[in-house]
Amino acid sequence: MLRTEPMLRMHVLLLASETQDAALELARFGVFNPAPCGLDALAESPAAAYREAWLEAEARLSKLLEQCGNSGPLQLPADAEAPALADLQELNGWLKEVWTACLACHESEIQVAESRNHLDVLEDTLAKLEHLNVDLAHLLRADSLLALNIGSLPVTELKRVTEALAMTGHLVTRFDQLGEQVFAVIAGPRSRQAEVRGLLAQAGWRQLPVPDELRTRPQAARAWLEAERVRMDTESGTTCQLMAGLRERFGPRLHEARLRLALARPLAEAALASVRGKGGLTALSGWVPRRHVHALRALLDARFHGRYWLDLREPVAGERADVPSLMRYPGWLQPFIPLVKSYGVPRYGEFDPALPFAFAYLLLFGAMFGDVGHGAVILLLAAFLGRRFGRIAWVGIAAGAVSMLFGLLYGSVFGYEEVIRPLWQSPMHDPVRVLGIAVAFGVGFIAFTLLVNAGNRWAAGRTAAAVLDSTGLAGLVFFLGAIGGLASLVGVLDVALPFWLLAGAGIAVVAGYKWHEAPGGTGERIMVTLIETLEMAISQFSNTLSFMRVAAFSLNHVALALAVFTIANGLETAGHAVAIVLGNSVIIVLEGGIVAIQALRLMYYEGFSRFFNGDGRAFVPLRLGEG
Repeated sequence: MLRTEPMLRMHVLLLASETQDAALELARFGVFNPAPCGLDALAESPAAAYREAWLEAEARLSKLLEQCGNSGPLQLPADAEAPALADLQELNGWLKEVWTACLACHESEIQVAESRNHLDVLEDTLAKLEHLNVDLAHLLRADSLLALNIGSLPVTELKRVTEALAMTGHLVTRFDQLGEQVFAVIAGPRSRQAEVRGLLAQAGWRQLPVPDELRTRPQAARAWLEAERVRMDTESGTTCQLMAGLRERFGPRLHEARLRLALARPLAEAALASVRGKGGLTALSGWVPRRHVHALRALLDARFHGRYWLDLREPVAGERADVPSLMRYPGWLQPFIPLVKSYGVPRYGEFDPALPFAFAYLLLFGAMFGDVGHGAVILLLAAFLGRRFGRIAWVGIAAGAVSMLFGLLYGSVFGYEEVIRPLWQSPMHDPVRVLGIAVAFGVGFIAFTLLVNAGNRWAAGRTAAAVLDSTGLAGLVFFLGAIGGLASLVGVLDVALPFWLLAGAGIAVVAGYKWHEAPGGTGERIMVTLIETLEMAISQFSNTLSFMRVAAFSLNHVALALAVFTIANGLETAGHAVAIVLGNSVIIVLEGGIVAIQALRLMYYEGFSRFFNGDGRAFVPLRLGEG
């Protein structure tokens, strides 16, 4: 759980005709991560045509299922075999024929829907023109000497436009109003239309287009619209019957097509890089956890009865960056994994920080936000929102519980320190001691990260850096020695000389390593060595002091509660209660959010950045199922 699982590089060589069955079995196996094949002798891509046929068939099937409806959950039989390339191509051809038949029906549905929308637009226009009760075909004749404009303008402009157009010989007739828009007909001599258009544009006139279907008397147009709707209903019913017939005709075989494409998916996905071959021989390449090797051999023996060759080896130094990382976590730790994964994925062989992260994060949150009442509210709120946020809500539940535990240590319930007797003491009673404990925690945390980083470098084969670098054992020796020397200066310890000697030895080793690794001439190497050694010493102590914020926020929590009580005590009974409730709500929401972020910051920047690269490859096994 603290490190990624050991992996083995795997090559399975078998007959090309059984490649799809091998990919299917590896997908059922569930712990095979495909990877590029490294066998130079196998330069061909025998599964490329298989993948292309599968992609085409999958795309056509998805479109058909959108039209015909999904046939429900897919159950893959345990003894089902993957289709061969010829079967897949035959299935793809059949799906093409079915899609052609369904496409015509689908286009008919689209045409009916578009016709309905057109009728709706005509209906809206007719509803406005019905008030005229005139033959629009006669009024809107192109050869008429009378020019007619039908449209709308703001009601505030009607009087001004009427008066202005009267001077040009035009008549304005109002026939409807919708909100602040007035619908009107403007009639006048065609010779002065350019002048009228300019005036109407200034008034915000909106021309109402009159379609050819409505250029008749409104009663006749209404009758035509009703007849068209009846015709559309008939066409729609015919189309629906045709589509229902297609569903009934093709439904069972579409379900079979789903099954066959799901069985073909493993090889189609592995074909990108991990399947190579030559002649009648094919190899599947990837990574498999070492603890599953015996199960893998048993699986292949049962399926291929010796018609295969399995090559397994340890990862070599040059390919460790490409090895996927697989971690196993207990159920109670799963809610914290997204918070770790948001920083990155551990490299193969690297220390997995999930477990220490969970404990340290909860410890920091509880120490900074210790209160029985506030923790209980967070716990209940997280439990209430559990269905919406899923497993991540358990982080809130755990944080609330730890906050309640520290509340018992501090003796605080919604800021009241007289309700229960503290198991330890309130931070406000001895702030110096609380600051000292926070710094001591920081020392232990920084020392832990240096030790882990040294272990990561050792596992990666960088022995010199693990022992001699500033973030390795030499840096740890300097850090602990300097901390011991400083503690002796302030009277906490009385062994200053051994610790200062230890610190001197540590920083001397670090400086020697920096000198050895620095490029360039003597002057440049001196400068690099001095700067990097000084930066190491400063950063270690500044990062340690960052943990003083743990004590600062625990004191701030008490101070905010005192501020709320001070305000409440100056109010009457009703105001006092309201101030207490609102003040505690602000503390829970505002300070609780800030503390949650600060605890994450300490984990990410003072912890993860020291030993966790976060640029590993996640283990993505080949699996069965639909896309």
